[in-house]
Formats: sequence, C-alpha cells, structure tokens
Amino acid sequence: MALQGYGTVPGRDGGEECDGEAVPATGPVIPGIVRDKKENRHRIRHLFAVGLSIGIFILATVVVARTFTQISFDELRGAIAATGGDQIATAFLLTAVSFLALTGYDALALRQLKLHVPYPTTALASFTSYAISFTLGFPLITAGTVRYWIYSGKGLSGGKVASLTIIAGLTFWLGMALLIGIGFTVRANGVANLDHLDPLANRVIGIAIILALVGYLVWAAQGHRHAKIQGFRLELPGFWLTVGQLCLGLIDLCAASGVLFALLSPPRAIDYLTFVTVYVFGSLLGIASNAPGGIGVFEATMLKTVPAHSEAALLASLLLFRIIYYLVPFVLALAMLGAHESIKRWKSLRAAMVRASEEEPDEAEGD
Repeated sequence: MALQGYGTVPGRDGGEECDGEAVPATGPVIPGIVRDKKENRHRIRHLFAVGLSIGIFILATVVVARTFTQISFDELRGAIAATGGDQIATAFLLTAVSFLALTGYDALALRQLKLHVPYPTTALASFTSYAISFTLGFPLITAGTVRYWIYSGKGLSGGKVASLTIIAGLTFWLGMALLIGIGFTVRANGVANLDHLDPLANRVIGIAIILALVGYLVWAAQGHRHAKIQGFRLELPGFWLTVGQLCLGLIDLCAASGVLFALLSPPRAIDYLTFVTVYVFGSLLGIASNAPGGIGVFEATMLKTVPAHSEAALLASLLLFRIIYYLVPFVLALAMLGAHESIKRWKSLRAAMVRASEEEPDEAEGD
C-alpha cells in the first residue's frame, strides 16, 4: 500500500503523511532544557560516528599502503595478466545480474508506493543511481538526485522519490542481514577463522539475526507497518513485498560478491559462503567509513581476512573488481544519463518546431 493510503493522515509523531508521500515528521513542543539535552546527545553520537569513520579509514589506508609497499609493480602486473578470460567474462556476467536485481529494488518500492512507472524508466533510474552512488558514495544524496532527475519527468514529486530511495535502501539492508545470518549459522567454523570468535558465538549471532528477520516478517504481516526513517514517516512493505525484498537483496549481494570470488586466483582457499559473509562484513565497514564506495576500507578488510596464494594475486583481483563492478558501470551510467538528457532535449526541440510550423499557416491565413 501507499505510505498511509490517500489523503492527509496525522503521523504518530505529529507529522503528516500526504497522498502516499513521505513528509518530515515533527514532534511535539518540548521544554528547552529537554531539547538541549537531546541536541547534546545527538551531537555526541555524531562526533562518535565521525571519529569512528575517520579511524576506520586511517587504519584501512595503513593496511593498503603497507600492502603496496610489499608488492612490486611487476608482481601486480603479472597477477593481473594471469587472470583468465573466463574469469573476467564471469565477473561481467555476475555484474549484470547484480545490477538487474537492483532494478527490482526500485520496482518493488514503486509498487509499495502505488506508483506506475514504465520498467525502462525504472531500470534507467535504478542502474544510473546505483552505479553513480556506488562510486561517489553518499547514496541518499547522489542516488536520490539521479532518481529525482529521471522520475520527475514521470510526475513523481521529491517526497515520493525520497520514499522510494529509502524503501529501496531497506531492501539492500535486509539482504545483507539475511546473508550474514546464513553465513554465521552455516559456516560458523569458517567465519571463526576470520573473526576469531568461538564458532558457537558465531552460530548464536547468526541465529539471532535470522530470528530477528523472521520477527520482522511477522510484524510486516500484521499491517500498520509505520516507521520513521531518516526523518520521514513511512508505511513499510507488507509480508510478500518484504519476502521479495529479501530475495532481491540475496540475489544482488550473491552476484556482487560472486564478481570478486570469480576473480580470485584458483584454486581458491576459501569456500563461497564464507567468502560472501566476509564480503558483506567488508561492505559494512566500507559504509561505516563513509569513504566513497568504501574504497580502501573494503580492500583492507579483504586483504586481512581472505586467504590467498599471494597478496599480489589478491590485490590484482580487488583492482579488477573495482574496474568491472564500479568503474565500468559508472562510465556507462554517465553515458546513459547524457543520452537520456540529449533525447529529452531533442524531443522538446522537435515539439517546439512542430508547434511553430502549425502556427505559421494560421498566421498566414489571418493575413
């Protein structure tokens, strides 16, 4: 269903939900001293988050820089040259599968918001927004801007695009949670070799995550699924759409991690399910660092946790992964956005020319 049906409905926090559109929630007036304490707590949390991000990025930079100093350029070039054509072809294929699943993120969000947009437009907005935000970072800003640029041409307001972006982001996080839960439960021993926790502890963590997801599904099936996310009150997807979100998130992340797994030098010293768990963990650290695309942080995590024949071979795989999964889609997205804008401007110009040609005979008859 739409955010809160149709019309204007008061939000639980005093905000309003208008015609399926996310509206910033405003709370009741509170005494100044309480407000000051709340602002102080928010400031402390913000400073802690910034400090954590900077610390993660600095540590990752040290790890990657140390790796580069220990590897010669010839070793790295040789490792890249040793990557087989079948590995590169598989990586490109899985990249296509991942981005195809990402278009489903937007499609499900549009269905939740009861918005009807042609799939070609949905695919263009989804692919370009993700390809650009993956590379530049700050997805709520970069992806939201690209989506608004495209969807506004189909009549979507800024609030509806913001709602779509948040719901699509929820799909990504649900997929991540499901993969971590499965990995920690099924591959507790393999993950223990990487996170140095007791296998039983890993299994407990995994089961707890899966149970939390089951609880979320039960809650989603009850109706009245309202939540405040990023300052907006939303009605979240119901049971079946949530199941669809979990499946799409699973497909996307399995394909994305499969890109890097395919590029690892064979024979691989880690099984795929354990690798996916490490991949998701590295992605989480990259997101926490706020580095564009998690660059440096993700690589450092992989270098420290993924067993490989040599650091040169692993670093070569990571560089190829950045090119295939990030750089190529980014360049393609920019080209597609340029073509989309050119076509839109040409259609506007042609329409203006047609109107002008229709007006000329009328003026001639008037004379």
